[in-house]
Amino acid sequence: MKILSDYTSFEITIKNSRFLAELFPCEKQDEARALLKSQKTKYFDSTHVVHAFMLGLKGEIMGMSDDGEPSGTAGRPVLDVVKGRGCTNLVLTVTRWFGGTLLGTGGLVKAYGDAAKAVLDRAEEQGLISEYVEKSAFKFDCDYGLHKTVKKLLEEFEASDITEDFSDKVTISGKIRSERKEAFAETLKNISAGKITEI
Repeated sequence: MKILSDYTSFEITIKNSRFLAELFPCEKQDEARALLKSQKTKYFDSTHVVHAFMLGLKGEIMGMSDDGEPSGTAGRPVLDVVKGRGCTNLVLTVTRWFGGTLLGTGGLVKAYGDAAKAVLDRAEEQGLISEYVEKSAFKFDCDYGLHKTVKKLLEEFEASDITEDFSDKVTISGKIRSERKEAFAETLKNISAGKITEI
């Protein structure tokens, strides 16, 4: 599955109706609910705030709403686009301001689907969508004498979200790709002559 790293948006106009598609990274259902509530408040002047979300690393949690559009013409096409792209941990909202011309059910399905595709295309162009990589957390103490060597090692193993706490020793924590954690632990043990074992 692919995940989204940051917010992006895209707007299209169809027969004077404005469709603003927005993508938000999201991992939990309560986050998704809070986000939808704030979107409705933010766009109180809009006609509809349609949404679809997929959560969980296998995309096992999903939801959608037509928000007053005819059943199956808005939320479903948006969710289908998200599923088709193999994306998860995101919320996609499409806010519509009615322009005075009815689009009909087929026109609505196409409009909402096109808005969803356009914003996902933009996210891909901006490099915001990437393959999900499982990461594991680590934390260990090291002596000041080893700090430089350990820093190089963290780079080599592409560790992320690194924090360092300097006291009598340096406490380092962060995340590393799960499949590399064992090799990382072994290398730390070797360079510290067995002193760094807890990770």
